[in-house]
Amino acid sequence: MSSKLAKGAIYLIPNTLGGESTQDILPQEVMQIATQLRVFAVEEIKSARRLLRKMDRNFPIDECTFRVVNKNTKEAELMDLLLFLIKGVDIGVISEAGCPGVADPGAALVHLAHTQNIQIKPLVGPSSILLALMGSGFNGQQFTFHGYLPKERKERVKKLRDFEMDTKRNGTTHLFMDTPFRNMNVLEDLLNELGDLTELCIASNLTLPTQSIRTMAVVDWREKAYDLSKIPVIFAIGKGQ
Repeated sequence: MSSKLAKGAIYLIPNTLGGESTQDILPQEVMQIATQLRVFAVEEIKSARRLLRKMDRNFPIDECTFRVVNKNTKEAELMDLLLFLIKGVDIGVISEAGCPGVADPGAALVHLAHTQNIQIKPLVGPSSILLALMGSGFNGQQFTFHGYLPKERKERVKKLRDFEMDTKRNGTTHLFMDTPFRNMNVLEDLLNELGDLTELCIASNLTLPTQSIRTMAVVDWREKAYDLSKIPVIFAIGKGQ
């Protein structure tokens, strides 16, 4: 896949959202491309190696170069990766879960590559954000993903109320997430601070056998809430169409 006459390309390789299966989550072509690469920029080495071995149990891990790209990665380290591309070596970018470059530090490498006219090739795979939006029944033409909420409760509650008011005024769907150990704090704030009739979607364990996507008014969620403390969740505030 590499060429001495041309620059390398960046392949954005989706990871699973959890679980052990790749066959029913990732297209065969994506796995074929990923397992031909030998240089990878990854959010977390262990999860990237595990993904590649799921794609091909004989994948030659020891022949590969893995470079960590996270929030602490310095520009000089990104430049080192850019040199691979300039020399004609293709690079695969792998997030810890889901699509690289979306709420993911791999975006920094992609942005740098654009400055050198490097070809960017995003590959098809699961996005928890889009799956939650698709399953919510909310406005899919006007939506915002906010990533992680503020850690401080006062700031977090203000954000949630802002989302609620914007949804009422403009019909915008607001999607957000938090770390699993703070999910129940977020849920408690949602149920205690938002209006009874505000619609809330909770999408958990997406693509897994235990997947749940439910949209209800806050008043109904108060009776039917479940334990979110150790699972990946996308929350959405919106309006039915």
